[in-house]
Amino acid sequence: MRILIGGIGNIFWGDDGFGVELAQRLMRERWPEGVRITDFGIRGIDLCYSLVDGYDAYILLDAVPSGERPGTLQLMDVDVRNLPRVAPAVPDGHALDPLQVLQTVKAMGVVPARVYVLGCTPLQLTEEEAFEGRIGLSAAVAASIEQALEMVRLLVDSIGRECLHEAA
Repeated sequence: MRILIGGIGNIFWGDDGFGVELAQRLMRERWPEGVRITDFGIRGIDLCYSLVDGYDAYILLDAVPSGERPGTLQLMDVDVRNLPRVAPAVPDGHALDPLQVLQTVKAMGVVPARVYVLGCTPLQLTEEEAFEGRIGLSAAVAASIEQALEMVRLLVDSIGRECLHEAA
């Protein structure tokens, strides 16, 4: 079983750093062999390369605006085959849009079988914060970290069981 867990986000934009914070916390835990945790931050090209490495599953951790209250978690199972086809693009060096990265990988002819996104609704930055930046998670998003950790643990266990079943 090979699983890549990737934290995505910009720590200088408040709650956009959710995925990075969660990945950092997950790195402090013991994981089964074959589970790799990486803080991708805003490095989209690094994520592209990792998505073509042939893992059994990818779990991406990111702030995802959803219209829900800040701190709301959602686990999405992404079917890369059904993403709209787009021309390959070089990911922006100052931002990382997981959908754009997945579309680029698909356009390159690679379709990862299992891709999950654990998203957390961020607190919107004020106009001043959007210009100046803000380090640190809001109280609502910080309060969701423990639940997000447990969701990742359960998902890794579930993927592991699926992989064992498929191998049998």
